[in-house]
Amino acid sequence: MPATAAATTAEQPWPVRLLSAKIGDYVARMSTVWVEGQLVQVTRRPGQATAFCVLRDADVDMSLSVTTSVRVLDALGPALVEGARVVVRATPEFWARRGSLQMRADAIRPVGAGELLARVEELKRVLAAEGLFAAERKKPLPFLPRVVGLVCGRASAAEHDVLVTARGRWPGVRFEVREVVVQGVDAVAQVSRALAELDGMDEVDVVVVARGGGSLEDLLPFSNEALVRAVAACRTPVVSAIGHEVDSPLLDLVADVRASTPTDAGRRVVPAVAEELAGVAGARDRLRRALDARLSAEASQVRALRARPVLADPG
Repeated sequence: MPATAAATTAEQPWPVRLLSAKIGDYVARMSTVWVEGQLVQVTRRPGQATAFCVLRDADVDMSLSVTTSVRVLDALGPALVEGARVVVRATPEFWARRGSLQMRADAIRPVGAGELLARVEELKRVLAAEGLFAAERKKPLPFLPRVVGLVCGRASAAEHDVLVTARGRWPGVRFEVREVVVQGVDAVAQVSRALAELDGMDEVDVVVVARGGGSLEDLLPFSNEALVRAVAACRTPVVSAIGHEVDSPLLDLVADVRASTPTDAGRRVVPAVAEELAGVAGARDRLRRALDARLSAEASQVRALRARPVLADPG
């Protein structure tokens, strides 16, 4: 039997039990660790003291299985909600029989709003230093887009506000709408996918990302580093319309235009047809008056020339 993994060959392999045992020995030597993520898929079984859950990374699609005692979960109280940001003290465990790794947690603490704000500010500083918020990166909005892309919640007030306002200003405007989850653990992934899809459509000239107001935790996906970088990478101009005027997620800073509300976004992406028609009418009136004045001046000059004595009596 080969002594090391590097010494194994097709003719002299390790049996599964040996590899599993060695992985288990390695994992057993790992230290207890504090790890941060979002708590999802919490499962309790009646009469059992152990609960099962998943700790998901807030920025990328990665997760770890976690077991803990019901007592530890109960200690979280109201903080135990789907997608809650937590820090967990856990020890890695490898289950050789089914070849799976999981974490055994003996302490779970919620991440407070103050800590979340501090992390957003630190990320803001880092991204600003990279130039992601620089004014020279901003792309201008088209005067009249062929198609407006809209990323929003399903049957949301934000969707209604953008569509109604834009169509009220320019009835012929066309939209490509992508309804996605706009809060919780799946928001970043779904918004990013919808954004990439719309950015890849040649006929889409501008993309609006819209959602209504909410708590700090509700709006956190729009300060997520992965989403901010996805917006920065877009070739299509992006309008951020997140929350109310007082809300300021990092998406507002990286977007090409920041709208104070979804309704404001509807006003910004298309011109008002009544205003444009009034502008055309005004321009035509000014042209007509200018032409009339020019013709009148020329006619007066002709009359003056004809009234001269040399023209009245050429001899």
